[in-house]
Formats: sequence, structure tokens, C-alpha cells
Amino acid sequence: MKAIDPPPMSRRSVLAYAIVLPLALLALIFLPAGSLTWAPGWRFLGVLVVGFGVSALILARVNPVIYRARSRFQPGTKRWDKALLAIILPAMTAVLPVAALDAGRFHGSSVPGWMVLLGYLGILAGIAVTAWAQAVNPFFEPGVRIQSERQQRVIDNGPYRFVRHPGYIAALWLFFGMALALGSFWALLPAALAAALLVVRTGWEDRLLQAELAGYAAYAQRVRWKLMPGLW
Repeated sequence: MKAIDPPPMSRRSVLAYAIVLPLALLALIFLPAGSLTWAPGWRFLGVLVVGFGVSALILARVNPVIYRARSRFQPGTKRWDKALLAIILPAMTAVLPVAALDAGRFHGSSVPGWMVLLGYLGILAGIAVTAWAQAVNPFFEPGVRIQSERQQRVIDNGPYRFVRHPGYIAALWLFFGMALALGSFWALLPAALAAALLVVRTGWEDRLLQAELAGYAAYAQRVRWKLMPGLW
């Protein structure tokens, strides 16, 4: 049976993403900050635009099907995953307005410069590792499911040689990196909630793959660590 890839996004959907996403980012950062002149917000957006822009150009060249795979939640996504994401995604999104309200409007946190820099390094590392994982893994979808119609197989090259879920450790770096880069300790709270639930998701997804994806159990014997080498 020939593998069936997800359909491409419609032009309307592409246009909506191109307009709504930038406007949403601006609103999430500058409305809580109370000013369009908040310099840390613009620096943050600049790093995101450059980082994700370079990532997108590379992926368009080496693995363009990833845009179809990640364009929507595909049929068969597990109900428990949708329930987890219903909390993870808002918690992740809340990092931005909480940070902007704290650091931009009330100046409630005093984050040292080296920690802000550490936050930016976390963001860039998260973008880079996510792009690396997506470059080698055409099955990198937003939802957890077994992609039978795409003839899903185990991916064991690239970052998957070191941990079984590199996209998730990259997401953790992004969660905490965004809070610190914007100069907010309070924003670490929604980041920690999103991170804790993502760790739960990692365990549940790994258990599903070991039970239902051919060859994954053997792969798990070769690559012992789910997220962090030496820890878990």
C-alpha cells in the first residue's frame, strides 16, 4: 500500500496563519506590557522571527512534507492527547502575556542579564533541535497517533540517536527560555505547568509507541533515554 501524506493547507488557511499569528504575538506581548515601545518585546520578536525563519527555509528544502504533517491535528489523534494539549497550549501561550505584564508593565522581576541571555540561548537551542528533529522525521505531527496510512516507521537518526523525544526536550527549552528572555520570573509558573504536562505526555506517547509501532520497542532498548540522557 502506498503511503498517503496529509493534504496541503488551503490558501485561505495559509493566509490566515500569515496574518493572525503575527498579530496574535504582537497582542500577547505589547497589550499586557502597555506600550509598543517596550524594547525587550521587540528584541524577543526579532530573535523568534530570525530563528523560526531560518528553520522554515531549511525545512522547506530538506523535508517539505513536514508542513502538511503539522498543518492540523489529523484524524486518529488520541483523546487523552487532545485533553493534555487543551492545557499545555494555553499554559505555553500564557508565558508571553504573563512575562510582558510582569516585566513590561509592573517591572516586578529583576532578572539578571546572564539569565536573560540564557533564556535566548534556550530559545535558539529549542528552535534548532526542533528543526533538526523535523528535518529527519516526516512523521513529526502535532498530535499523538499511529500514522498507519503514512506507513509510519521508527526514526533513529539525527537527534533520535540520543533521545527518543528530542522535540519535547526542545519544547522545554523554549518554554523556560521565553520567560527568561523576556525578563520575568513569574512567567516561569505557566512554563513549569506546560513543562510538567509535557513530561506526562512524553511518557504516555512513549508507552503507546512501544505497544503499537513496529520496531519501536527494540529502538527503545537501543536508545534508553526519553528526554534527558542520564536522567530519563
